[in-house]
Amino acid sequence: MSDLRVRDVIELLDSWYPPHHADSWDAVGTSVGDPSAPLRRILLAVDPVQAVVDEAVASDADLVVTHHPLMLKGVHSVATTTPKGRVVTDLVRHGITLHTCHTNADSPALGVSDSMARALGLTDLAPLDPDVVDPLDAWVVYAPREAADAVAAAMHDVGAGAVGDYDRCQFVSDGTGSFRPGGGASPAIGSVGEVERVDETRIEMVAARHLRTAVLAAVRSAHPYEEVAYTVAEMAGVPEGDRGSGRLGLLPEPMTLADFAAHVVRALPRHHSATRVAGDPDSVISRVAVCGGSGDFLLDRARSAGVDAYVTSDLRHHPVSELREQPDAPAVVDVPHWAAEWTWLPVLADRLRGWLAEQGSTVQVQVSGLVTDPWTSHLGSPK
Repeated sequence: MSDLRVRDVIELLDSWYPPHHADSWDAVGTSVGDPSAPLRRILLAVDPVQAVVDEAVASDADLVVTHHPLMLKGVHSVATTTPKGRVVTDLVRHGITLHTCHTNADSPALGVSDSMARALGLTDLAPLDPDVVDPLDAWVVYAPREAADAVAAAMHDVGAGAVGDYDRCQFVSDGTGSFRPGGGASPAIGSVGEVERVDETRIEMVAARHLRTAVLAAVRSAHPYEEVAYTVAEMAGVPEGDRGSGRLGLLPEPMTLADFAAHVVRALPRHHSATRVAGDPDSVISRVAVCGGSGDFLLDRARSAGVDAYVTSDLRHHPVSELREQPDAPAVVDVPHWAAEWTWLPVLADRLRGWLAEQGSTVQVQVSGLVTDPWTSHLGSPK
């Protein structure tokens, strides 16, 4: 198929990296361009900076896909007197669409962290911090037998009892309930001061946690009792397939930390920045955790996972210092942010080329070779 449009690849990317998986603060998706334009060439890059736009113009790209957003924060001008304004103007002037897959591309299989782990040669990959399906509550409500259907229906009407493609799911069992109304009660059944035994139905169903207030209101509105007997328990999160933050994996062969750090440097693209190491250079590394991009939020998770080393970027002094004070702390390898996330681009390119081949398309996919890491050199202090 030779008549692909930009939107065809955007729709594909959204299916691989759904925008709803992006963090709430993020800005993913198409920020510049015409998705209905014809598609001949795609350029993949980490940063939507001017040098990448110049490369896209020189290579006649119609679509630029970057990991980092151009407009992460609101702006009031895209005039060419600002760096972002020049980028937007050049993209529009040359008919180039800019699409971003950022935090929505971090967690899935063949996403950023997964690609970084593969670049390091890790095997037996699994999420370091697995995503879980929408958290659920388990509800148990007791109602007099003749009112049970009405109570259950009210719960269903606000969304309780939905499981996957099924709804109005429930389990009911019959038994006997007992209670004694106190002096201030106005019982629907029974008398003050007398123990009452009632044929009741136990209604069980699950509901999304965000529906808790609505479900409780529905129960109370449909239930005949002045005081409703119910239990709400938060269910443990269930991992959502192979999606999750960071990755765990095994090295093919154990190696010392000194050798492992050198292996990391060799596995990542060349750059002008520094790789920092915390730990005993003679310690043995076998089980490794990684996180593409800024990964200090997973330091404790890596320690609790029992890894020998954790590889990520943008680490600060105090979190690493506090981690290393722990007796079971892993070694830490801090690599340049750009280099870690660049490892996703060849993986994405291969996926796109495979899909394009299935379409019989001649669209070209190019990975930017520009080093857009902002650091241009580093100096080591003398011993």
